[in-house]
Amino acid sequence: MMIDVTNQLIEEATRSMRAGLWLLLAVSLGLYSAGSASRMFQIDYDNDCFRKDGEQFRYISGSIHYSRVPRYYWKDRLMKMYMAGLNAIQTYVPWNYHETLPGKYDFTGNRDLESFLKLCNDIGLLVILRAGPFICGEWDMGGLPAWLLQKKSVVLRSSDPDYLQFVDRWMHVFLPKIRPFLYQNNGPIIAVQVENEYGSYFACDYDYLRHLLKLFRYYLGDEIVLFTTDGAGENYLKCGSLQGLYATVDFGPGGNVTKLFQAQRYAEPHGPMVNSEFYTGWLDHWGRKHSVIKKETVAKSLDEILALGANVNMYMFEGGTNFGYWNGANSPYLPQPTSYDYDAPLSEAGDPTDKYFSIREVIGKYKKLPAGPVLPATPKFAYGLIQVKKLQSVAELISLLSFSGPVKSVYPLTFVEMKQYFGYMLYRNTLPMNCTEATPLASPQNGVHDRAYIMVDGVFQGILERNNVTSINVTGRAGSKLDILVENMGRINYGRDIRDFKGLVTNLTLASNILTGWTIYSLNIDEAVASGYLSKVQRLTAPAEANVPSFYLGTFVIPNGIPDLPQDTYLKFPGWSKGQVWINGFNLGRYWPTRGPQITLYVPAHILSTSAVNNITVLELENAPCGGDPSAACAVEFVDTPDLNGTTAYTNIHSSLFKKRSWHE
Repeated sequence: MMIDVTNQLIEEATRSMRAGLWLLLAVSLGLYSAGSASRMFQIDYDNDCFRKDGEQFRYISGSIHYSRVPRYYWKDRLMKMYMAGLNAIQTYVPWNYHETLPGKYDFTGNRDLESFLKLCNDIGLLVILRAGPFICGEWDMGGLPAWLLQKKSVVLRSSDPDYLQFVDRWMHVFLPKIRPFLYQNNGPIIAVQVENEYGSYFACDYDYLRHLLKLFRYYLGDEIVLFTTDGAGENYLKCGSLQGLYATVDFGPGGNVTKLFQAQRYAEPHGPMVNSEFYTGWLDHWGRKHSVIKKETVAKSLDEILALGANVNMYMFEGGTNFGYWNGANSPYLPQPTSYDYDAPLSEAGDPTDKYFSIREVIGKYKKLPAGPVLPATPKFAYGLIQVKKLQSVAELISLLSFSGPVKSVYPLTFVEMKQYFGYMLYRNTLPMNCTEATPLASPQNGVHDRAYIMVDGVFQGILERNNVTSINVTGRAGSKLDILVENMGRINYGRDIRDFKGLVTNLTLASNILTGWTIYSLNIDEAVASGYLSKVQRLTAPAEANVPSFYLGTFVIPNGIPDLPQDTYLKFPGWSKGQVWINGFNLGRYWPTRGPQITLYVPAHILSTSAVNNITVLELENAPCGGDPSAACAVEFVDTPDLNGTTAYTNIHSSLFKKRSWHE
């Protein structure tokens, strides 16, 4: 141990000497200005603080996820955070958002991380970057790409070579992109988090953390502050912290702040106190009540944190939206809704709330607030009822939706095996026996991940649902067509169950007999909608089943003579059950008003048009309000007020089932 410490001291001294010699040389040659030489962000262990450019520094930060806020609104949200008195923001980098397929990278548009970092710098906000590779964040599979599961035996978040080879490849692309944005390189990034809440994961693999530490140092250098985040308990810090990574903690409001910070001192006897996730709100799940934390509770605990001189990041300050299929889930399986409002100081639509002003008032006690007024809420407009008409069912449109065509298999294949990672897949079979009497179709091993809509000869039979409904009765004759549409509701993002395979992950039985001989269709619904293929399909001319998964199409025009239109709005589904919705090809996300708590979907203004007709596509999976009559029109409604707190009969079924991390108790 003494030899290791001595070697470490020698290495540090040598590094410092080299840095000093390089600095002298650079200054003598005129290559290094005094201004850039002062750009340093460091940990001062002697005085228990950070130092920025040599001066004692404390950050007051808020979380915003660029992946949950349209690029169109990045500046609006960041300016509101700046005007609240924040001097930093914190953001996650979801690996699966950028490496969508193995070796296929996307850093464009809403995924343009470099533009987001530049904007933070321009506004004057420092950045604490949570670089993963795992992020949790109520994001699908905690940000890990689902294609990692192609080898079923892979051990995620460990030193398993099958996992690390892809981590290394990703970091080889990602980390060089952020190096120019480090604080010492005149960028906004003052600290980079390595992994996330690793002490809450079963693996406890120190070799994995060491590997990441070497990787980050190789690409980012020795000057940047690298840190970890774990729950405020010694049991979390034992496996989550590592020498060379500064250990910080998470905790929410209402507790004994001084005592909670003592947990950090278990891993870091000296250095700045840091709460990397001070919870301003909490997450939601379908079928549970909307989470709310009182502004007074948040303000009181924030005041106590700042009075101690501690650094804090408020999670979330702007929650945003899980557009498309990006929501995660928790175990036992409870998926999160489309909204990630989080009861945060800035609402899902970026509007300052009463909590925002309470927090701003507290911050104003400890630092000078920026001059000028706070930006107001974005205007909202209620465009009213929009008529949509039934097109055809998913099963009837299968050849249009499945670009790759059918795949034959003796047993069901998962999403990963079909190389489809989100959305919906259709499994087709025939009944091998007469089921004139109700016959149980079952998933004995709870292998429906996550929700399956069952049809026999186009007639709806029922729904199988993960953990909740594992058997239904079906009727039909031998040879009847059995169609099963399976919905991926979002992968588990926290804990040991993140290896979350989707589809029919085990066999189904009919009257205890295993069904074999499947035809499986990957469905690329998003591309079919965005390309306008569905609008060219002939509508139904005969009555169809009212409750089989079907598409509904409509159009609407926004007046161009009214100033300031289009504006943000919210989409409501009166009489609808559950499904997915697209506007002008943009996937807004899932709706499920029959389960709640979310009733309306946030519609940002930038996806709407005043110069062209707007198209809306609804995939209703259960029951539409207009029934099966193709001549009848259903309606969705644009309103100007969100409803995230709808209560349903289902809401209290699992009232004590899950409380995620419970502030890391």
